[in-house]
Amino acid sequence: MVNPTLHQTVHQAIHTGGLTPLEQELALASFGPGAHDPAQTHGVLVGDDAQAPHDADAQALQGAQASAGERHAAADATGMADVAAGAGSAAEASHAPHAAESLPYAAPRTAPYTPPPNYDPSNPHLGAWNAHLASVRARNALALPLRGCGRLTRAAGLVLEAVGLRLAVGAEVMIELPPGSSLPMAEAEVVGFAGDKLFLMPTTEVAGLLPGARVWPLESAPIADPMSGAKRLPVGWGLLGRVLDASGRPLDGLGPLNTEADAPLTAPVINPLNREPIHKVLDVGVRAINALLTVGRGQRMGLFAGSGVGKSVLLGTMARATSAEVIVIGLIGERGREVKEFIEQILGEDGRARSIVVAAPADVSPLLRMQAAAYTTTLAEYFRDQGKHVLLLMDSLTRYAMAQREIALAIGEPPATKGYPPSVFAKLPALVERTGNGPAGGGSITAFYTVLTEGDDQQDPIADSARAILDGHIVLSRALAEAGHYPAIDIEASISRAMTALIDDRHLNQTRALKQMLSRYQRNRDLINVGAYVSGRDAVLDRAIALYPRIEAFLQQGFRETANYEQSVEMLGALIGNTSGNGQGART
Repeated sequence: MVNPTLHQTVHQAIHTGGLTPLEQELALASFGPGAHDPAQTHGVLVGDDAQAPHDADAQALQGAQASAGERHAAADATGMADVAAGAGSAAEASHAPHAAESLPYAAPRTAPYTPPPNYDPSNPHLGAWNAHLASVRARNALALPLRGCGRLTRAAGLVLEAVGLRLAVGAEVMIELPPGSSLPMAEAEVVGFAGDKLFLMPTTEVAGLLPGARVWPLESAPIADPMSGAKRLPVGWGLLGRVLDASGRPLDGLGPLNTEADAPLTAPVINPLNREPIHKVLDVGVRAINALLTVGRGQRMGLFAGSGVGKSVLLGTMARATSAEVIVIGLIGERGREVKEFIEQILGEDGRARSIVVAAPADVSPLLRMQAAAYTTTLAEYFRDQGKHVLLLMDSLTRYAMAQREIALAIGEPPATKGYPPSVFAKLPALVERTGNGPAGGGSITAFYTVLTEGDDQQDPIADSARAILDGHIVLSRALAEAGHYPAIDIEASISRAMTALIDDRHLNQTRALKQMLSRYQRNRDLINVGAYVSGRDAVLDRAIALYPRIEAFLQQGFRETANYEQSVEMLGALIGNTSGNGQGART
């Protein structure tokens, strides 16, 4: 049967809404062709009379659903009348609320849909509709999400320029390469910007790049940490004994990593008032350091030397003999041959079992060299947060600074002292300050950074800057190395700034006495060698001459030889003899 009430409701909502004839036609056309004719209205909204007895849809819409259908249709018609009225003038639109009030009822349009009691899922029309809906959903599932895409505009030196993207500094991108390239896409990182241009530094091979190549945000890169905005790389106990690259991928061929967590490459700054003071000794297994340059847990030390004077050997000795529970080693910018040699010959199986090695040789991107240093520190921070005492060995801090210099100069930063841009001297303390002690009762990171001195120049800008931000420095002498004196530690030029808080007065006096004798002997070496010095003129020098062979033997140590802290202090006391002091022992 024709439903005149529904037809009247539609026309009442449209024709009494204060609309112009054109707006009425638009509203009727939006509602459907049946709005013009009661018979068509019934055919569209309720069902054709001729087909009603045979159509399950019509049967479902009749009876119990009839009144509900009328209410929903009335509400829809009212809403369309309001929308159409809004298209007219403000005065005409003001009549729309009166039209809605004149309706007998207006159901809320947000009411949830409830199938009627006579709902028949076997309805062929319903099946056809569901099939159509399924095909639409399938097409939508295949649609790719809309993602921004930029274009490569310039490639000069180490830096690429791209436009069309708005990304943060540090974001990673993928750059398309032409068919036939060794890689399908090149990876790069945003290192700066100027206006709408992004400066990119590639981290992989970019041979074959074409002008206008598309640049995409790297969806598969490690996600950014919401607090620090940095990439996350694997950490955990399963990494002990492994050798990794700057991105946390294994280099040792021992299979996939067994990690239980990841951590950001950058970490929030530790409140200096929350750091536990340095008050306990860390045994490094080297007699000269334990006795004369005592190192505490959480101390940051620099190992200053030129090339070929035994830095790597000294680091390997400390890694094998230290009392620290975990050793994290970063080989930054080293020759590839030296990486394998250090792991297999210097570190050895004993040292490797409780160590993690992160290697970024000299032939990798400067970005990866810097990332390797940050990753090494992140690994040490993880174990410190677990309450462990960590020994961090990084070789070298100078090559980390050189990597930053390459990047900074490539993006146009002006050079300063010896070609180092200002950003280099900001990066150094940011890296070093992440180490040290954590809150009281927690773990610690004791760090040794090697610093290369060009031509054994201790006034090199990187060496000078590192000396200012570290808690002490150990200088290796080329003259001692050439004389076969290993480790070639120049005791006079070296210092541990935390030593006085770690040892007792007797140990301190013995250390000072030995340094005085060494200094006096070195200043008079030429006189002694030519026989010009007359015994009895200087009591300290006389004693130094008498003890010098024993002092040299004390300071030298074999490659495989180790000496713990207690043995080192005992041997120093036996060499120098008892001196005044309170007799209190060191805090270990």
